[in-house]
Amino acid sequence: MKETYWGYWLIILGVFVVVIMMLISNITTQNTEEYYLVKEVTEAAMVDAVNYGYYREYGELKIDAEKFMESFIRRFAQNVSLNTYYISFYGVYEAPPKVSVKVTSKTRSFMVAGDSTSFDIVNKVDGILELMGQE
Repeated sequence: MKETYWGYWLIILGVFVVVIMMLISNITTQNTEEYYLVKEVTEAAMVDAVNYGYYREYGELKIDAEKFMESFIRRFAQNVSLNTYYISFYGVYEAPPKVSVKVTSKTRSFMVAGDSTSFDIVNKVDGILELMGQE
C-alpha cells in the first residue's frame, strides 16, 4: 500500500513538471517570435520612410518620422495575432536616421491552483540606418 502512494505522488509530480515546462516554453517562444518580428518590422519601416528627395539633394540619409510610425504600425498589425500590444516610439531622429521602439504584450492568463497569472513581455529595439560604401 505504501509503495502505491509513492507511485501516485510520482505521477502527480511528473504531470506538474510537464505543465510548468509547457507554460515556460509558451512564454519564451512568444518572446522570441515577437523580438524578431519587431526587429524585422523596424528595419523595413525605416527603409520605407527614407526621404529620397533629401538624399538626392544633399547626399545624406533622412527618414520621415510620421511615415516611419505609420509604416511600422501597419506592418506590425499585419503580422500579429489578436492580442493586446502597446507600442511606444522613443527617440525617433530623422537625420541621422535612428529609432527606438518598445513593444509590450500581455500573455494569456494562466490558472494555477485557482490563481490567475499573466506576464508582460517587453521587447525594445534600437535601429540606426546607415549608408554603406560611401567615404
